[in-house]
Amino acid sequence: MKSIINLYVTDLKRITSNWAAAIVITGLIALPSLYAWFNIMASWDPYSNTKGISIAVANNDTGDTLLDKPINIGKQIIESLKTNEAIGWTFMDEKEALRRAERGQVYAAIIIPADFSARIGTVLTDNPQKAEIVYYVNEKINAISPKITGKGASGVIQQVSSNFVREANRTIFKIFNEVGIELKNELPTIEKVKNLVFKLEKGFPELVHVVDVALRDTAKANDIVASAQRNLPLVSQVAEEGARFSRSVGDLLNYSEQGIDTISPFIKQDLNSIHQTALAIQDLTSILQNPGSDPSLVKEALNRAEGRLDTAITLVNGLNNWFNRLNGLVPGDRFGSTIGRLQSIRDKLERQLAIVRQISGAVERGEQVSADLINQLSRISKETADATGSILNRYDDEIKPNIVQGIQTAKRTVGNAQTVLQDAVKHMPDVKTILNDAAKLITVGSEEIKKIQQSLPEAQSKLTNIADRIRELEARGDINEIIDLLRNNFEKESEFFAEPVVLKEHKLFPIPNYGSAMSPFFTTLSLWVGALLLVSLLTVEVHEEGAAYKDYQVYFGRYLTFVTIALLQSLLVTLGDCYLLQAYVLNPFWFVIFGMLLSGVFMLIVYTLVSVFGNVGKALAIVLLVLQLAGSGGTFPIQVTPPFFQAIHPYLPFTYGISMMREAVGGILWDVVQRDLLMMCVYIAITLVIGLLLKTPLNRSSAKFVRKAKGSKLIH
Repeated sequence: MKSIINLYVTDLKRITSNWAAAIVITGLIALPSLYAWFNIMASWDPYSNTKGISIAVANNDTGDTLLDKPINIGKQIIESLKTNEAIGWTFMDEKEALRRAERGQVYAAIIIPADFSARIGTVLTDNPQKAEIVYYVNEKINAISPKITGKGASGVIQQVSSNFVREANRTIFKIFNEVGIELKNELPTIEKVKNLVFKLEKGFPELVHVVDVALRDTAKANDIVASAQRNLPLVSQVAEEGARFSRSVGDLLNYSEQGIDTISPFIKQDLNSIHQTALAIQDLTSILQNPGSDPSLVKEALNRAEGRLDTAITLVNGLNNWFNRLNGLVPGDRFGSTIGRLQSIRDKLERQLAIVRQISGAVERGEQVSADLINQLSRISKETADATGSILNRYDDEIKPNIVQGIQTAKRTVGNAQTVLQDAVKHMPDVKTILNDAAKLITVGSEEIKKIQQSLPEAQSKLTNIADRIRELEARGDINEIIDLLRNNFEKESEFFAEPVVLKEHKLFPIPNYGSAMSPFFTTLSLWVGALLLVSLLTVEVHEEGAAYKDYQVYFGRYLTFVTIALLQSLLVTLGDCYLLQAYVLNPFWFVIFGMLLSGVFMLIVYTLVSVFGNVGKALAIVLLVLQLAGSGGTFPIQVTPPFFQAIHPYLPFTYGISMMREAVGGILWDVVQRDLLMMCVYIAITLVIGLLLKTPLNRSSAKFVRKAKGSKLIH
């Protein structure tokens, strides 16, 4: 041990007493910092400066008409892009756009075809065609720019799709609204038709009795027949108006049936959002049950859970109201089971919200959260997840077919009503003829009245048949409920279905800019580069004549010199990141400590490779550097790299070094740091075993090779 310390102290004296060596060492200390700082500054915030990336846009859309209204969606896109400063949109004709894209004067070109609006308008035809936006990208200019321009192009398409869905839904719901208002206005007439038919049905036996009495009292019979003749035109008018109304209802239900496929995905999406909320609450209970959870993270998680529960309750109420209305339109209580489940889910969500608020209050007051509350929250959230999962599993196979069947049943009911009323209109001339005949027969005497008496049963049978069909129609649904559903605010309905779900983002470990997010990678990389610089310029062996150091003494003594310089490199890099570049680091103290630890481990690995293998060791250290650049996940997620790099990822020092530095930058999870520290200990142990066991035999066996290489006067 004394020899090791003596060798280390001698190295320090030589550095401090030789000004040339001191200058070289100072440069070696500073170089890794420059490497890290320049890279971090170069990538400080590239994604906020994308407005400098030019995309040419050419609009050839000639426009079209939709529902007798002129539209030009291409023009709307251009106007929207002029207010979008995320990317450098430039507007020109198609020929100039393609010329600039080919020559790299713009990164991409977007061409809106002449038939763009016309193709979108085909949605209302029997042969709808998808509209196209033509996108040209010059991929040889830059590797990243095509990704950014591609995102801009997809954003244009997404905006067009959203606007189209909003306008299409607006048109459909506006038609529903107008039909509903018309039905509301015609409701008194419809009620009058119904009441007259029932009144005639109820009074027909009396008419029969009158005919019988007419044999004795023709004068009285004549009055009754005259009264019936006076009312007959009104009955005919009411029947005709009822027939028109039934056709309107049939058209309305056809619109509803066609809209089910449009609305259905949003209903299912709402159910899925509620299901995801229940699963998220289960995750919350895991955080609450962990006694080591950061109180601030717990509070944030509780606030997030409360917001999601509020949203989920709103969604459940909306779905419940929708199914209640639909259930009232069709017979048989088709959706009673689904409504019951939704009410149960709403009750469970409200209970979870109350528990979360109770737990939040306890956390705010610094009190211990009751295990019983946490267990209760976990149990209810699991029940909610199971219930919503059950509805989702049943939706496509049971609930949606029930919706379609319900609409079809209502259509059949309306069809029956239409047939009834058409029959009524059709047979009104017969009734009129019968009454006219009755009037004539009354004048010709009792013999003719007997003939009328024989005709009355047929008329009574037809009238009873009409009344029975009207009663059957009433039993299948209340028209007032249909009217209320159709008269909803069409503007709000279209806005809801165009964007039924809004993403509410919560950043768990927010980092304000890209450069700060990349500082763990570039800092870790610079420490390895610093170790390579040291072994490239400083010798790992003792070349003093008469020195009697053993191999292990040289190994440890000279390593102390190298690690001292490496620690100074790390201090300069990490402190410069924090205070010179002003990079975002949540825990500066641990950032510096972790950097020094990594510097010591990296220096040990590189130093050992060179100490044991000589110049070959330098090559191995460079190979390790190259592998770690691609296989550590420092720039791209490791999951998007080729299988080879994914396979070596768990065994690379950079993997755990970058992870440790990221914890210090974004927020420390100590179980992650403990894993990384354990892996560093493994690397230290493996490196020491190689250095102590292989240094002596390999140095002796390669001595002749080294002397021969130096004899070339090219290799030192």
